[in-house]
Amino acid sequence: MSEFLLTRTLPEDATGAALRADVLTGLTRTPKTLPPKWFYDAHGSELFERITELPEYYPTRAEREILLARGPDIAAATGARTLVELGSGSSDKTRHLLDALTGLRTYVPVDVSGSALERAGRALAAERPALSVHALVADFTDGLALPGTPGPRLVAFLGGTIGNLLPAERAAFLASLRALMSPGDALLLGTDLVKDPSVLVPAYDDAAGVTAAFNRNVLNVVNRELGADFDPGAFRHVALWDAEREWIEMRLRARTAMTVKVRALDLTVEFAAGEEVRTEVSAKFREEGVRGELAAAGLDLVHWWTDREERFALSLSTVR
Repeated sequence: MSEFLLTRTLPEDATGAALRADVLTGLTRTPKTLPPKWFYDAHGSELFERITELPEYYPTRAEREILLARGPDIAAATGARTLVELGSGSSDKTRHLLDALTGLRTYVPVDVSGSALERAGRALAAERPALSVHALVADFTDGLALPGTPGPRLVAFLGGTIGNLLPAERAAFLASLRALMSPGDALLLGTDLVKDPSVLVPAYDDAAGVTAAFNRNVLNVVNRELGADFDPGAFRHVALWDAEREWIEMRLRARTAMTVKVRALDLTVEFAAGEEVRTEVSAKFREEGVRGELAAAGLDLVHWWTDREERFALSLSTVR
C-alpha cells in the first residue's frame, strides 16, 4: 500500500467559529445572507450527491465528459508529478485525472472535512500503490500552505465552485493560488458557462425538490450547531437568474412573518413575510472573462476545453 498522510492546518474549533461569525454577520445585515459552504454537513453532502444525478443538473456530467476526453491532453500539457485538488470531497472525479496522469507521484487533496479526506485518501492509497497521498485539512480560501512535493504540480479546482465566489473574492483567491505556484506548475479550473436560463434555472430548481431540500439544509445546520429554532418548512426555495451579473442566486423566502432565535449567539432575528436570505451565488462564465480574470492574477490561459454541448469548460493556465 502507498503512503497516506493527513495534516490538519485548520484548528479544531475553526469550523464552529467560522459558522458563528457567518451567521451573526449574515443574519444582521440587509439583505440577509448565509454562505453556501454551510449546506454541506453529512446530510447536505448526501443531498448534493443526489443533485449531481438529476436530469436537470448537467455540470457534473459535462465536466466528467471533458475529463474523460481530455485527460491525456491535460497529462501531456502539464507533465504533472503532483496533483493538488482544492475542495476534493469524495475525490470521485479525481480518479479520471489520476488515470490520465501516468507520471503522477503525489496526490494532495485539500478539504475542510477531515473525515471525507480520510475515507477518500485511504481508499485511493489502497487502490494505487505507486501513489503517495498527503491530505490537508484546510480552508483553501484562507492562506493555504502546500507541503513540499515533486514538481511540476497541477492544481485542480473543479466543479464550477469558483462561481460561488463574488468577483472581488475570485480575484483574491486566484492571486493566492498564483502565489503558491512555481514556474512549470499549472491550474486546471472548472467553470460553468453562460447559457439559456431555461437550462440554468432548472439545474438549481429541480422538479423532484432535491435542491430545495439542499437549500433548506443550511437552516438545519444552524439549528443543530447554534441552537436556533428555524422552521425550514416556513421558507420557500427560490432560484433566480441575474442576467446583468450572469449568475444564479439561490434564496430562502419567508412564507410568513416570523421571529427566529439563535441561542448560541444570543441573537433574535425578525423576518418579514416574503423576506429572503441569499444562500448561494453561482456565477456563469465566458471564455474571455475567464481569460481576463486569470491574467489579472498572473496566469496565462493556454487550453480551453468544453463538453460537446458547450455547457461547461475546463481551462488550463500556467504561471506567467
